[in-house]
Amino acid sequence: MEPLEKKLKIVERSPFARIARWVLKSSNVAMVLGKTIHLSGVSKENFLRDSAWVAHELCHVRQFQEHGYLRFLWLYLLESARMGYYHNKFEVEARMAGVKEAHLAKTKSGASTGHQG
Repeated sequence: MEPLEKKLKIVERSPFARIARWVLKSSNVAMVLGKTIHLSGVSKENFLRDSAWVAHELCHVRQFQEHGYLRFLWLYLLESARMGYYHNKFEVEARMAGVKEAHLAKTKSGASTGHQG
C-alpha cells in the first residue's frame, strides 16, 4: 500500500489558501482540501522543511479520509462556528500531531548530536 504522503498534491500560491491567509491575518498559510495541501505565503520547499507543520496538515488529510470530503467540510465549519478556529477539535488534533512531530524531531536531533533532550 502506498504511503499517504505519496498520494498528496501540494499547490503553491493557492487562491483558497490566500483567502484563508487573509481571514486568519497570517503571513503564511497551509490548508487542506481532500488530498491537496494549498499554500500561500510559503514555498513548497520551505513548507516541507517544517516537519511539524507537515504533520499538522497530514492530520487534516487523514480527517478528510476518515469523515469523507463533504461531511468533513461540514463538520469542520460547524465546529468552527461553535468553538472558534483555535478551539475547533479538528485543529486541536492537528496541532497535537504537529507538537508530537516537533518533539520527535527534537529527540532525534538530540540523539544524533549526543545531547539529552
